[in-house]
Amino acid sequence: MCSSSSSLLLLWTLVGLDVVEVSGSHPGIPLSVVKLWASAFGGEIKSISAKYSGSQLLQKDLWAITAPRPGTNSSSEPGSPDPPCTEKYKEPEKSVRVEEIDGVKLVKNLALKLEEVFWKKAEATRRLVEAAEEAHHQHEDNPDLQYEYFNAVLINEVDEEGNNVELGGEFLLEPNDHFNNLSVNLSLSVVQVPTNMYNKDPDIVNGVYWSEALNKVFVDNFERDSTLIWQYFGSAKGFFRQYPGVKNRKWYIQAATSPKDVVILIDVSGSMKGLRLTIARQTVSSILDTLGDDDFFNVIAYNQEIHYVEPCLNGTLVRADRTNKDHFREHLKKLFAKGIGLLGVALAEAFTILNEVRIFPYLIGRESAFADNLKWMACANKGYFSQISTLADVQENVMRYLHVMSRPKVIDHEHDTVWTEAYVDSALSQAHKLKDKSGPSLMTTVAMPVFSTKNETKNQGILLGVAGTDIPLQELMKLIPKHMLGIHGYAFAITNNGYILMHPDLRPLYQDGKKRRKPNYSSVDLSEVEWEDKDDILRNAMVKRRTGTFSMEVKKTVDGGRRVLKMHNDYFYTDIKGTPFSVGVALSRGHGKYFFRGNVSVEAGLRDLEQPDVALADEWTYCNTEEQHEHRHLTQIQAIKMFMTGRRTHLKCDRELIQEVLFDAVVTAPLDAYWTGLALNKSENSDKGVEIAFLGTRTGLSRTNLFVPADQLSNQDFLTAEEKEGVFNADHFPLWYKRAAEQVPGAFVYSIPFSTALENKSVVLASTAIQLLDDRKSPIVAAVGIQMKLEFFQRKFWTACRQCTALDGKCGISCDSADINCYLIDNNAFILVTEEPSQTGLFFGEVEGAVMNKLLQMGSFKRITLYDYQALCREYAGSSDSARSLSNPFTVFKWLLTELVIFLLEFNLYSWWNVDLSAKAQRPRSKTHMVPCDTEYPAFVSERTIKETTGNIDCEGCVRSFVIQQIPSSNLFMVVVDNKCDCSSYPPVTMDPIEIILKYQKDRKKPESCHPFHPEENAMECGSASRLSSPLAAALLPLVASTISR
Repeated sequence: MCSSSSSLLLLWTLVGLDVVEVSGSHPGIPLSVVKLWASAFGGEIKSISAKYSGSQLLQKDLWAITAPRPGTNSSSEPGSPDPPCTEKYKEPEKSVRVEEIDGVKLVKNLALKLEEVFWKKAEATRRLVEAAEEAHHQHEDNPDLQYEYFNAVLINEVDEEGNNVELGGEFLLEPNDHFNNLSVNLSLSVVQVPTNMYNKDPDIVNGVYWSEALNKVFVDNFERDSTLIWQYFGSAKGFFRQYPGVKNRKWYIQAATSPKDVVILIDVSGSMKGLRLTIARQTVSSILDTLGDDDFFNVIAYNQEIHYVEPCLNGTLVRADRTNKDHFREHLKKLFAKGIGLLGVALAEAFTILNEVRIFPYLIGRESAFADNLKWMACANKGYFSQISTLADVQENVMRYLHVMSRPKVIDHEHDTVWTEAYVDSALSQAHKLKDKSGPSLMTTVAMPVFSTKNETKNQGILLGVAGTDIPLQELMKLIPKHMLGIHGYAFAITNNGYILMHPDLRPLYQDGKKRRKPNYSSVDLSEVEWEDKDDILRNAMVKRRTGTFSMEVKKTVDGGRRVLKMHNDYFYTDIKGTPFSVGVALSRGHGKYFFRGNVSVEAGLRDLEQPDVALADEWTYCNTEEQHEHRHLTQIQAIKMFMTGRRTHLKCDRELIQEVLFDAVVTAPLDAYWTGLALNKSENSDKGVEIAFLGTRTGLSRTNLFVPADQLSNQDFLTAEEKEGVFNADHFPLWYKRAAEQVPGAFVYSIPFSTALENKSVVLASTAIQLLDDRKSPIVAAVGIQMKLEFFQRKFWTACRQCTALDGKCGISCDSADINCYLIDNNAFILVTEEPSQTGLFFGEVEGAVMNKLLQMGSFKRITLYDYQALCREYAGSSDSARSLSNPFTVFKWLLTELVIFLLEFNLYSWWNVDLSAKAQRPRSKTHMVPCDTEYPAFVSERTIKETTGNIDCEGCVRSFVIQQIPSSNLFMVVVDNKCDCSSYPPVTMDPIEIILKYQKDRKKPESCHPFHPEENAMECGSASRLSSPLAAALLPLVASTISR
């Protein structure tokens, strides 16, 4: 389908553009003059960029250090300081050593580090489980027990008279930066009770009473491992205890039961008309919500015949991911009641799909004529019978089947450890209100079941609840040795279902401090970001938890997807023991495969590291200052100094990384004096066109120098790190660094940040890479650059375009003439300079469609097809298009999914009763809304081997000529276009995406632990014909008619 769409688009474009080949350039645009302009501008802007960035000084000093003859002096730019003294380097002839990175060793070491972190969190959870089971074992239920506890909703609440409300009380809360600056109590936990349950129900009070014993363990866990965040216990009685804040998640269901295959049978005979069918639909929906990614299911409607709800899936099971479950919900709406119900036919069909089964009948309505028969069916098949009379009964009764499914695990006393996929911390909505700039935190949760260990209840398999703790993925990312992965390298991890746990291309859910309706993190598959792997070779190997390597050509998008870098990646992967996760690293070939070690004295390194213009990457870990409370106030530079001078030997630091960052500090130190000298020279930069000089190194070290006061900067985004892609991050190098590394050595890459082009505060960034050796495959040591005023940059361009070689000074062509249009574009065809200011920053094809098409046809630029599987598409509310995904259960339409998932992630587990109203309330009131979708879109890249091109286009009988000339030592091109012909009738070339449908079922690996049945189960605990009164295990959603599971 994709290739067909692309072919049609290409055909339409070529038909709409009648291109005529004409040799030579138009007489009105002499190639020699354009070449002169390009040369003049290139020389001028290269001189400015090199001078103010200090690139030549740094490059020469570095080559002097790596020269084979120690003591050889290197020349430097006039007026620049002397090169660093060789005393700073230990054995200068051996001060630098280049090594090829061992990807296999790298990924195995990373897996061991991750395994250690996961083990520590699992042990903390295990201690909670042991304490909970012991506390319950020692407790005897007392129906008359009176006990005051801290209710999470009521703490610190007062009545009209100013007195604390019941179950409220004074509860000390203090802001804590470890918990996103939320106000928490580190000494006590609080309890949350579902809104439809009585706070003083005897079961609740008894459970809260004995679970108070967990407070000591919560605190002890946090003291042992201060990187812990939320810890909690979710009781099967319905309450939820959390330390120190308010959180709950779907991990309860995952930890309580084993993976299961489920067939749901729903009666659609004539007797089900009206409210009964409504209740049945809601019951099915509620059961679907108890299923997770490790479960498989199908839904069969029956009367006198059977009807698979999704006809395309007869006789099979599909994974219970959110897309599939929402797809089936849509089909449930189409069911209508007629005919007679023949349950036997439906059961026979279900038995052909499943082997060993449990049967869970749900009787809809108040009549009880069939109750005894249905209960017998449940008891005979180790299931449970429930009768549902009203919509209010749905939730509680559906949850009963989970208790039954957990019996074998409870009797076996198997504390299986469950790990969730990535999700967003619900506390972030509050953190954003507090203007926390740290951004949203992705989490994974480790959870374990808690059982009753009392002998008298052993064969009943009583599940007391589930204990769990969170792990911020940011903590895991700190373990990644970013300096060893190179500029474009990265680490990533996935679950046993192929979903991403961490990956640099996992899109943020929040942008500009506002929630965006993106697909849920847990549903983003590895194949959706590593989409070049068409056969899922890498993904499937990691899902199967293998160790190995893989290589492929990739197209990595940068700058918000507008630009693309083509490279060849080598992947190395292995499993993380004790978890369902696998981890991989990607290394780009060329300079990304090499690493070098520098060798300087600690004294010199620390001295230069403490210079005021030096900063280290915020999200890189040089020293672990989080592990011990007394270290949390330390900056990374302070911690490095204490560690290297032996003052804090128990600090955990990366000595290898620190040694390299000290080397970088020494090598780049001369730039500080050099930049200062330029800033103090009043004759330099008199018009303040150059505003900032900056540097970044492979170890995350950066230096910044202002040539104008901060309040006079045209744009301060570079200093405030507003644009996250422009700074060192846990998973990527800055954009200006990455783009510079892919340029020809010595060349500068120029660009206008897209975030500024639309806000009338435009600047131009110029950067170049600094190599260790004079070799194309040499490791990149650093990148340096400058920020210029756009007006200053453009003025230099127009000045160069006024030059001519005519002896009389009268040139036959000028950019000031109305007969030609002059543009300066970059290697991705974005406009930096044009006579029309409103066109600055636009894609050249939108302005000059005919010329861009000609450039593509001639090979000066190439069109590259890209895919975005985390995109947003605009859709009209109520549009017939909203049903387009229903034709296939594996399509990408996820509107209902997103509404539900975001709500669940941001509120607690027991608020799910209100999801329908809340989801509706969140729908946009406008006629359109944004829905998750998959898209295909083009990017454009210049052909490096083509330096200059001339062309002519027939515009309805008028020949229009143009000349394109590369600007030396840059990524820029000058384009001069004849303006005598009107070619506006030809269509523009755009980067607009088109929606595609490519979703299909993926392989996954079931968890190894499974507990389907147990011979000691008490099968007589299988329900009652009257409404049962035991409290629910957890709160989910609506319901169904008959469930069979293995």
